[in-house]
Amino acid sequence: MAGVISTLLNSDEPAIRYKFRVNVLGQDPESAACHALREENKGSPRVRQLLSERDETGQIPHHPYSKWVGAHWVLADLAGIGYPPGDETLIPLREQVYRWLFGQSHQSRIKTIDGRVRRCASQEGNALFYLLVLGLADERTNELASRLRQWQWPDGGWNCDKKPDAQNASFMESLIPLRGLALHARVTGDRDSGAAAERAADIFLKRHLFRRQSDGSVIHDDFVRLHYPCYWHYDILFGLKVMAEAGFIHDERCGEALDLLEAKRLPDDGFPAEKKYYRVTEKRVSGRSLVNWGGTSKQRMNEHVTVDALFALRAAGRWDIPTGEKL
Repeated sequence: MAGVISTLLNSDEPAIRYKFRVNVLGQDPESAACHALREENKGSPRVRQLLSERDETGQIPHHPYSKWVGAHWVLADLAGIGYPPGDETLIPLREQVYRWLFGQSHQSRIKTIDGRVRRCASQEGNALFYLLVLGLADERTNELASRLRQWQWPDGGWNCDKKPDAQNASFMESLIPLRGLALHARVTGDRDSGAAAERAADIFLKRHLFRRQSDGSVIHDDFVRLHYPCYWHYDILFGLKVMAEAGFIHDERCGEALDLLEAKRLPDDGFPAEKKYYRVTEKRVSGRSLVNWGGTSKQRMNEHVTVDALFALRAAGRWDIPTGEKL
């Protein structure tokens, strides 16, 4: 493992160095070294590019949900790479998100059918998560958590499927609300959010994070491929990462997904991005990304995937720093 440790500690990306030190090695994010890394990350070429389309008001002139360049996705990306909290220059982006999520047009699309709220709850869940991570939360953030709890389905998850006979929550729409509510519970001490997150976790755990309950088959081929970023999509690495963050990674039902993740380790001990949901292009098309997140290759390590995989494995007790390794 010495090679992959050296690669991550000496990455050109300060975000990778920061995430490896804090998420994998468990170093104090408030330490002088980690604080310096966060500040370096704030001024990095990647961050400057992510924020490059802001106008003179500090807003991004796209719909907040515009994939993947709107304010919603830019804030989610920043939260995912360890951007320092409390940056007031991000407040215009926060306000764009609030105007969207609390706006009349958005509210009118929230339907209750056959006693279940049909909602793409990954949107509110993602906003809840990144506003807390980026230190931009206020009383409206608590309202996002409250709405997610109100919209939770009997099985513990969420779904936007408007077919009246839809009974089961969606993996895609349930993982990110689980993530947001678990963080809300930790930050605010809200027991209701904690209970809601625990109920949501069971959706994934009882399916071993990727199998159908009915016959044990893989729910979707993309669930067992590795991606970065996942955005609103699901894969086992994203699932394991959230289980680790929320405190459920030691549940024995995570074992098979952990085995599968370990089986994807490359000869250099890194992990690949097997597919991606973005494309780097100057064309104004859906799915456009302003930055390259390392691309895909079944033979080459992707640093973003690798640092997240090691975080999940370390949290599960399946990886540790080799004895005598200098950090």
